[in-house]
Amino acid sequence: MPHSVPRRHRRLPLLALGVTAVLAPGLAALPASAAPRQDTESRPLSRFTDQTPDWKRCGADTPAAYQCATIKVPLDYRDPGGTAIDLAISRIRAGDASKRRGVLLSNPGGPGGPGLDLPLYFTETMPKSVTDRYDLIGFDPRGIGASTPVTCGLTEEEKRFPRSYRPFGENVAWAKTVADKCRKKTGPALSQMTTRNTARDMDVLRAVLGEKKISYYGVSYGTALGAVYTQLFPRRADRFVLDSAVDPKMTWRKMLQVWAPEVEPAFARWTRWTAAHSAEYDLGKTPAEVSDTFWDLVKRADRDPIDVGTAKLTGTDIRGFLRREFFTPRSAAELVGMLKDAAAGKPVPDFPTAPESTDNLDSALWTVMCGDAPMPRDPETYRRDSVRDAARYPLFGDFASNINPCAFWDPPAEPLTKVDNDVDTLIVQNEWDSQTPLSTARGMHRALKGSRLLTVDEGEGHGVVYGMSAGPANRCAEDTATAYLVTGRLPAKDVTCRATPGSTPTKPASPAFFG
Repeated sequence: MPHSVPRRHRRLPLLALGVTAVLAPGLAALPASAAPRQDTESRPLSRFTDQTPDWKRCGADTPAAYQCATIKVPLDYRDPGGTAIDLAISRIRAGDASKRRGVLLSNPGGPGGPGLDLPLYFTETMPKSVTDRYDLIGFDPRGIGASTPVTCGLTEEEKRFPRSYRPFGENVAWAKTVADKCRKKTGPALSQMTTRNTARDMDVLRAVLGEKKISYYGVSYGTALGAVYTQLFPRRADRFVLDSAVDPKMTWRKMLQVWAPEVEPAFARWTRWTAAHSAEYDLGKTPAEVSDTFWDLVKRADRDPIDVGTAKLTGTDIRGFLRREFFTPRSAAELVGMLKDAAAGKPVPDFPTAPESTDNLDSALWTVMCGDAPMPRDPETYRRDSVRDAARYPLFGDFASNINPCAFWDPPAEPLTKVDNDVDTLIVQNEWDSQTPLSTARGMHRALKGSRLLTVDEGEGHGVVYGMSAGPANRCAEDTATAYLVTGRLPAKDVTCRATPGSTPTKPASPAFFG
């Protein structure tokens, strides 16, 4: 699922371009209008790279400068003469032709996030010095949104993840059901909706746009996509900014598991902060008292679910939801205070929940994650790991190591792309990020040996620059990213910025895995 764009910008529309609603019927041969203009034996992708987009205004209620088109890309790059699928693209041209550098592609995260409306969004959030120099290019990655979308036909209950491992047998049945549904609905395309192929799609798009290189801004899962592009096409990568980074060596099960150890220090930090604000929240005067208050509520809710507004929450529900909130102490203190009041029988508003997901978002997420890299096939591995990590990391260990549909997925069609290069890249990262912790950004920094890492000391929230954070902009981080995009010069060494005072994120929790 995508990185959540702050609600103040959600008025920007996600456009449908009239492609098919499900994947299998949408698979098609390349139309005659896009027939190859050169020898396909010497240039096997020429029928795709030689396309001319039919740019049109995206919608009657959007600016004329915001243009959309649909191009074709191969479903399977090992068989470029075979089936083709749609790739929905968009653009807003550079504001000053005399300063134009090239094109800036972008991805909002996920896996599963549509990016077609990002150019319109970034005209509001990126400084003029950037939008003057780049054509802003958006696209829905393959299988997502308007790009021949995948669907597994999942029910609301089947979309629910992460899950505690208890009862484990029910979790195994759930994981197998999701995998079977996706295999049946998606058919031969199941193994082709991968990060590696999306990076290849980006390079076809580069060629279609007539550019020798691309620049790129990606957030959360989008950092993995950007890193894979630099590995596959290092000479075609110009200026890359990776915001809130995953660790390429942790694709993807370890990225799920890292949440369990990382939330423990965030919880300890929360108890200290909340004890220091005991007069306001009344959850305990010492960190130990605050911790006891929380765990007493969890135990109470597991015995007798707590009525919170219209919902009944078990202790497992509380742990699963609050994992993210502990990275932003004020938010967590407010929610635990609400739970305390509800447990005492006081009327409280509805507990905030994650935004509702869609079948396409969840389906795309699993097809990418399970298609990128193999996960253990034996359910016993997940049961054993969940029991172990529940003891090691009581807040979230049983969730993080639990079984998922990848255990029953078809093996990946290609090996995982190992990221190990020296392409110039700027990585920006908050210290207290619940989805892509600082440790995983450091892993990306190690993999991209030509990168610089900018860390926002005491920064909270997922997403740092260009409107991806729900809090106030961090001027130090944005100025550094902008200087790199404008001049091409990376900082001489890694950078530390201080958090913006009072910059507590207000964004509601997203159903996303990494963003």
